[in-house]
Amino acid sequence: MKKIFVFFTALMLALTLAGCGDKKDEKKKGEVDFSGEQVMPVLSIDTVSEEKDAINFATKPVSEHVSKQIASWTPNYKMPPAPYYEECKISLEGTDETVLLDSVDAQVKVRGNWTTTYDKKAFRIKFTEKQNLLGLNDGAEMKNWILMAEYKDASMLRNKTAFSIANEILSEDGLYASDAEFVEVYINDEYWGVYLLCEYQQINENRVDVNKAEKDYQGTDIGYFLEFDGYFYTEDKLQQFFVDYADNAPLVPFDGKCGSGKTITCLKSNKYPNVKDVGFTIKNDIYSENQRDFIANFVNGVYEIMYEAAYNDTAYGFNADYTEIVKSETLTPQQAVEKVVDVNSLAGMYIISELTCDADLYWSSFFMSVDFSEGGNKKLTFEAPWDFDSAMGNKDRCVDGQGFYASNIIPDVNGNEYKTCNPWLVVLAYEDWYQDIVKEKWTKAYNGGVFERAYDMIENDMTGLKDAFDRNYQKWDNISDESFANELSVKSRNCKTHEEACDYLMVWLYSRVEFLNKQWSK
Repeated sequence: MKKIFVFFTALMLALTLAGCGDKKDEKKKGEVDFSGEQVMPVLSIDTVSEEKDAINFATKPVSEHVSKQIASWTPNYKMPPAPYYEECKISLEGTDETVLLDSVDAQVKVRGNWTTTYDKKAFRIKFTEKQNLLGLNDGAEMKNWILMAEYKDASMLRNKTAFSIANEILSEDGLYASDAEFVEVYINDEYWGVYLLCEYQQINENRVDVNKAEKDYQGTDIGYFLEFDGYFYTEDKLQQFFVDYADNAPLVPFDGKCGSGKTITCLKSNKYPNVKDVGFTIKNDIYSENQRDFIANFVNGVYEIMYEAAYNDTAYGFNADYTEIVKSETLTPQQAVEKVVDVNSLAGMYIISELTCDADLYWSSFFMSVDFSEGGNKKLTFEAPWDFDSAMGNKDRCVDGQGFYASNIIPDVNGNEYKTCNPWLVVLAYEDWYQDIVKEKWTKAYNGGVFERAYDMIENDMTGLKDAFDRNYQKWDNISDESFANELSVKSRNCKTHEEACDYLMVWLYSRVEFLNKQWSK
């Protein structure tokens, strides 16, 4: 660690003095220079249709709920098409030009929320037959895959870094996090840039491993995959529900200073009439209102059990059919929580969330599962971390890597004075037994070299994949894109090259790891 410390001390000083550089005067122009080495696999998407406008599936669509929001404040806004599947053929070549897939049938569409407004869009691939891509997830064959554009992250390394760290931490408890590798993408023979190929968030024995309901089955003894999701209201009524968080009982934020005399509620107050509350989306298919109502009641009950244990030192548990919670005379408050929550998974996700300081943590991309099938553990389980392009100092969140964030008060990403929290990460934060689990997990990861391997990966990708990143920035030049500059932290905004963006990420991550190690090392 001494060598790493010396390197980062020098790098932090250099970046502080340079401020990550000044903005470039002009946007790059001209064609992409392909003289560099082929350092990434190449994934080709070719539309079955030979019509000239067939490529519109990759350039035109914007998520419908996003378009509606834009239209509400933009006079004469012309509504773009919503994302739609285009019939395509997918080919994949290794860096040595070995053919890994040859013109395989698939459907492809734009994916995402606000990122669909960017020029370089992310995609979902749905193969007709199961495929494995680049040996990801130990070679598991799946139909659904994701191509992340990484347009807002000038380093393009935040998601891959977070996934790598999460895989090492969560796999200790048999939990899922996406595997990922970079590829260069072509669409209809046109170079489309560097993408992060990763896995689709879904119930599957190789991903979120809970029981998947058979089509039209209406019983509640199934697996559920859930997202804490500010966009839940855009889903079909059957696929969404709301949590009242113990009647919106106040929480004490975990800031390292006993909350500094503050409390925070999970739901908005009447002071912010235009702010929507965060609900839940059921990510897997369900087939009855009974299933939806069952899981909604369970999640509400679990939170109340956690709250009563943490804030009133009282044990509650579900009755036999999970219709209500009742006070327990036999369980301790800790045991009551452990009976309905996989606390190891919560601690693991808390570490990942606290480490990355994701700006969207209070709003979306925070996932849970529970399995009520025969043999299922019937515990709310936290896994499948996702979407870190706004994390790790890219937005104005703990930009110096210091302080508690994930279990603290979180400001709204849109610059409003509205503040809230992720209640699932706050509610147990002051429980000593829970903090002991967090510290044990952290210490094992730190001493086991998890973070040193992350530093090495950033350095290796920055240098070893340079030719591909150079081509990407000649195509898109998102480092100079001003359309989302106001979303970024000053340090991110001032980085003018891919190398500077990677250096800033490295410095930030090192600072964050060392801060948390001082808090959690045992």
